[in-house]
Amino acid sequence: MTIALSPARRRSAITFIFITVLLDMVGFGLIIPVLPALISDVGTFSLSDAAIIGGTMFAAFSLAQFLFGPVMGNLSDAYGRRPLLLLAVAGLAFDYVFSALAPSIGWLFAGRIIAGVCGASYVIANAFIADITKADDRAKAFGLMGAAFGFGFVIGPAIGGLLGTFGPRVPFWVAAAISALNFAFGYFILPETLPPEKRRRFDWRRANPFGAFKVFSTYPTVLPLVVVLTLFFFVSSVYPAIWPFWGIARFGWSPAIIGATLAAFGVIAAVTQGVLSGPLVKRFGEHRVALVGLIFAAVAALGYGLAWNLPVVLILLVIHAPEGLVHPMLIALMSKAVPDDAQGELQGGIASASNLAMLVGTIFFTQVFSAFTAGGAPPPFAGYAFVVAAGLMALVLALYVMFDRRRTATA
Repeated sequence: MTIALSPARRRSAITFIFITVLLDMVGFGLIIPVLPALISDVGTFSLSDAAIIGGTMFAAFSLAQFLFGPVMGNLSDAYGRRPLLLLAVAGLAFDYVFSALAPSIGWLFAGRIIAGVCGASYVIANAFIADITKADDRAKAFGLMGAAFGFGFVIGPAIGGLLGTFGPRVPFWVAAAISALNFAFGYFILPETLPPEKRRRFDWRRANPFGAFKVFSTYPTVLPLVVVLTLFFFVSSVYPAIWPFWGIARFGWSPAIIGATLAAFGVIAAVTQGVLSGPLVKRFGEHRVALVGLIFAAVAALGYGLAWNLPVVLILLVIHAPEGLVHPMLIALMSKAVPDDAQGELQGGIASASNLAMLVGTIFFTQVFSAFTAGGAPPPFAGYAFVVAAGLMALVLALYVMFDRRRTATA
């Protein structure tokens, strides 16, 4: 059952959710172009060592989301979506100020942890969308949320790359102001979408980040898709883990070029997810769209590993775009398999699995990158991590095909 809102209130609410998810990704993408310079600003490290530090920082971000994703989801099931969303947005504004003032690596790690806690608001955002959207329309709605992720990857790296030319800390001040404005906007227009009669008591056992996986045993039809999504996020973590360091080591990119390439991908991904997801689902269904996305993901990763100049990378960004359809398609399929009062729990469980995969993946791929770019590497090869990612993505694709055939046979 979905809650009925007037068209005007529904548009305003979705606008706020879109901006909130976008700002989550701004916070995630903001630091990527300036990360090498930011690490150098607080210490002296080689590029391969800085990559490991950067990967560990992203792992801290993912760990915070892993621990707090199910807490946020279950709190929203108990107390409503509105207060938790507003709290997370306010916390994100505080984090940007905190990170802008960071004097050491330890402070930067603390800032990444705070950003991870507040960035878990996308769990509530997904539950919010499920509250106000009919089951058959959720793939399109989650596609729009995917578009917000894509636009966040436009704005975040663009801010980080362009404003980073004035100093690696300047982008954080701008992001803090944007988050504060979004909080003010949401405070006045955001409705509550979970009525009291549909709420349930908060239970720490459900909010346990590992206990959140129990939702998948309660609704076993979602388990194969969760496995695929978790492995998909593990492999996809190669991009935030090494992209700026790979760009510097392979091509000598500046922060502005790093930000521009990520922004270009964000535009392409946003158009793909926001414009094409609905029509593609109507014509081919979620399963086939996800399958195509995984195929292009494997091809793109291999291409990055072998790329020899910037024009080739720009072509690969277009080939890479359908990968962005995988996440919303799998989320839509899973959301259909659980009742309305468990949407927050489901999204919390998915977030836990995904963030645990990102946590391990960022450490794994930065270690691979460092091993093949350090002074004694035999021989140095900056793209090797992408080649490894391509092989692993091919395994994810094979696993998804196996699960899909099993599902079809059972049906």
